[in-house]
Amino acid sequence: MSDYVERAGLRVDSRFARFTESEALAGLDIAPEQFWRGMAAIYRDFAPENRALLEKREQLQARIDAWHEAHRGRPVDQAEYRSFLTEIGYLVPEPEAFEIGTGNVDDEVARIAGPQLVVPVLNDRFLLNAANARWGSLYDALYGTDVLPGSPKPGGYDAERGAQVIAAARDLLDEFLPLADGSWADYAGGTPGLKDPAQLVGTNGESMLFRHNGLHIEVAIDRDHPIGKTDKAGISDVIVEAALTTIVDLEDSVAAVDAEDKVLAYRHWLGLMRGDLEAKFAKGGRTMTRALADDRRYTPVSPELVEGRLSEENRASTGSALTDEIVLPGRSLLFVRNVGHLMTNPAVLLPDGSEAPEGILDGIMTSLIAMHDLKGLGRYRNSRAGSVYIVKPKMHGPEEVAFTDRLFDAVEDMLGLERHTLKVGVMDEERRTSANLAACIHAVKDRIVFINTGFLDRTGDEIHTSMRAGAMMRKAAIKEAGWLQAYEARNVQIGLAAGFSGRAQIGKGMWPAPDLMADMMEAKIGHPQSGANTAWVPSPTGATLHALHYHRVDVFERQKELEAEPIPSLDTLLTIPLAEGINWSPDEIREELDNNAQGILGYVVRWIDQGVGCSKVPDIHDVGLMEDRATLRISSQHMANWLHHGVCSTEEVDAALARMAAKVDGQNADDPSYEAMTGNPDSIAFQAARALVFEGVAQPSGYTEPLLHEYRRKVKGD
Repeated sequence: MSDYVERAGLRVDSRFARFTESEALAGLDIAPEQFWRGMAAIYRDFAPENRALLEKREQLQARIDAWHEAHRGRPVDQAEYRSFLTEIGYLVPEPEAFEIGTGNVDDEVARIAGPQLVVPVLNDRFLLNAANARWGSLYDALYGTDVLPGSPKPGGYDAERGAQVIAAARDLLDEFLPLADGSWADYAGGTPGLKDPAQLVGTNGESMLFRHNGLHIEVAIDRDHPIGKTDKAGISDVIVEAALTTIVDLEDSVAAVDAEDKVLAYRHWLGLMRGDLEAKFAKGGRTMTRALADDRRYTPVSPELVEGRLSEENRASTGSALTDEIVLPGRSLLFVRNVGHLMTNPAVLLPDGSEAPEGILDGIMTSLIAMHDLKGLGRYRNSRAGSVYIVKPKMHGPEEVAFTDRLFDAVEDMLGLERHTLKVGVMDEERRTSANLAACIHAVKDRIVFINTGFLDRTGDEIHTSMRAGAMMRKAAIKEAGWLQAYEARNVQIGLAAGFSGRAQIGKGMWPAPDLMADMMEAKIGHPQSGANTAWVPSPTGATLHALHYHRVDVFERQKELEAEPIPSLDTLLTIPLAEGINWSPDEIREELDNNAQGILGYVVRWIDQGVGCSKVPDIHDVGLMEDRATLRISSQHMANWLHHGVCSTEEVDAALARMAAKVDGQNADDPSYEAMTGNPDSIAFQAARALVFEGVAQPSGYTEPLLHEYRRKVKGD
């Protein structure tokens, strides 16, 4: 049980209070009493409105449910439907044409296109791997994945595979850094004769630094290296600039249900901001220590190249304006994703005894901790432009986005920060947000730095919003439906119309299969081609490979081409993906139920029993997929929808859950900490999975967090 202490009228978990006062506030010249008074004032002013916004969600949903019930059995008349959504305030008027005014934005966000990682904050080793994924070995990425045909032979270094990797890397150098004559395959050393000599920007010993499409490539030369000493030019590796940005996630990829979990999350974020986070782990019989990577330093080929490599607002704090050195960050620029408006957390209790809204807590604490970076107290600098990048998920419409804007104003005032120091990323993953995206952007137009799309959460909300309209298509068909194509295109076009190009990120969603990199290389080039200047990848290796797409596509030139294209119609976006004539066979229904049930159970059992919020979970075909709560939301809502409309019965759902529990148990048989669900009526994880389906219609916006938190606390004994 938690032990609470009183702070400025709030009851604060003692563990959280100790962390805040002895660690988070250390060195910031903010007295604890001042901090707690500020927090109490923000909760006094914002908690009631937070509750009111959640109540409005439920009121709108109730009216939409009633409309569909009244129109049951009739096709949806799009004009009538859109008129109804406008009448109830679900749709709001479009703002007049505008451009965002965000300032003090780092180049990695605004002016360079490249991959983005999302990493769970509770795993220190993963955090460090992601932060250090700013630079990746192309040799390693090609050697150990399926991008090239075949695979390495076991038992040490496979020279044949190595030769295949080296040849492929030389081909890529020919593509991105072409020589005036000949091929990199024939390069034997010295200064290469480039078709564009300006691509060579610096050196470090014999190693050479190049720039293409704003991204850097280092041709590493080390004649003493096992690879370099066998190479006629001494090339030991090709290092590519990869994950420009990383989102440190406190939301969908973590299982944080109480003060203990939140303190660990905030402590890890603090370690990143101070630069002293370390992770110790066993590998090969030895204890290894991982830490943040140092910056990379080069001698410029010519002084003017140093002067031109950074924007004016980024240059002063790096030392890179000096004519004798190029300094490039060794780490990703770090964002932090707070939780949304829905959940509360017992780390802080309000004066009325209720749990404090967790999104407000995250806003205060992650901003406070980022001040260690803003004040230059850490070993490294994260934002050279002096900004804090906070991604805010699961906001429904411009009113909720405006609430976040005013909350960030209050946090800035509380902490003595200049206005709009706190930047915001708006995740376009809820139906009311994508339908009113321009108005949402306008609500934070002077602090917005990021919008993106995400199929899974957005589809989960699509299903829940229209739960009573009818049975939905099968999930595979939903991916091909017109509303989804309009959603993806509208996100880019509306962002471009608001002036995002060269100022902010337009992002695309995750590649879920970390072992299927060849497929990723085929598919994910579509993201930069769509005009998105970043997209999510599941691993540092994925970032290294996805970076190649941004060499092949000049995103900012592509954005110029797209700016003239029309924004897809709102009516297409609002077309509900309903099944037309339900004539699926019993085998097809069983297949869909099994697919959903396996995905739910495979994820939930780790979340509930082990507190793992994101991991590579085998799917029904035993393909490992990176899963977080978004995948759970779509699967549980889809099953709940089919159950609600009689496509399947309670008995069929229970049978699918039982079959898939046995399969998931088998997939986890090698995990000594795993607790089987089959034949275990006391399995809290199985109970949670079942509740997500059978109580899915009643869950707010179809979110899974309330039930997951409830059942996880049972396991923890809270």
